[in-house]
Amino acid sequence: MSTEIAAYENRLIREIKETLQEYLPNLLQVVRLFHESVVLKPAEDSFRQGWKETMAGETRPVSELWDGIDAE
Repeated sequence: MSTEIAAYENRLIREIKETLQEYLPNLLQVVRLFHESVVLKPAEDSFRQGWKETMAGETRPVSELWDGIDAE
């Protein structure tokens, strides 16, 4: 394990130990939600979801995709 990873691990452990016991279920939920948000689904699952949405008519015209986004 690299020293950088070990340092993060130690900081995380310290934060967990300093968290009041009553808040540990909430902390666990935050970690799980974070993990779900950063882990990519397999391409096959993503395609199936997209196909399901397309077949259900859950689509938007390309011209609307950037509406409300301030992109330069």
